[in-house]
Amino acid sequence: MNLDKLRTAEAEFFALYPKGFADEALLPIVRRHHTAALGETVRELFAEGAFGHSEVICENFAKIVSKSSLISLFEKPKVRDMVKQMSPEQKDMLSIALYELLHGSRKEGFEGMVEVLAFYKLAKWPIVTLIPYYYARDRAFFIKPTTTKNIISFFEIEGVEYKPRPSYDFYRGYTKMLKQMKAEVDPSLGRDNGAFTGFLMMAMEMSQKT
Repeated sequence: MNLDKLRTAEAEFFALYPKGFADEALLPIVRRHHTAALGETVRELFAEGAFGHSEVICENFAKIVSKSSLISLFEKPKVRDMVKQMSPEQKDMLSIALYELLHGSRKEGFEGMVEVLAFYKLAKWPIVTLIPYYYARDRAFFIKPTTTKNIISFFEIEGVEYKPRPSYDFYRGYTKMLKQMKAEVDPSLGRDNGAFTGFLMMAMEMSQKT
């Protein structure tokens, strides 16, 4: 990781937005994503005690994907169609994977999600990482392919190799580096991990303009 680039990015960000993500210039972006409201909904729909009926869990999964501004409009109907087409066994598998991902073995849950989604050609980083991010925005990271590849390249992150098919090993290694980067900047930038990667994205865009 290039620490000098990170600290330069932080200085330039606060020079442009003195109040950070509370700055009035950024409020339209913050409001457009409504992550706080969706986070509350996800914590309710996917609480540990809510996993009694796999069909309901899968329907709620599709509902959150449809509501999220982080998922492309192209993918949303595909997820809705997937849930409609899934067999009871597949719905059980998806429900169990989500439970493990949020409340049990994260590795088993992650790999279970990929296995089920791959059957419908939907094993993609944004879809796999969406619910964990909303459920714990201070701990889990949402992975967007282009942004992730650019962050790795721009900040010279070593030891991780991005691949289109989601893997837990990459997720663990990459998010470990992001947590280390969070520890080097003002705490206000890291309260929401989506906002933190948004800060990194804006920093790269500002660098290109200078």
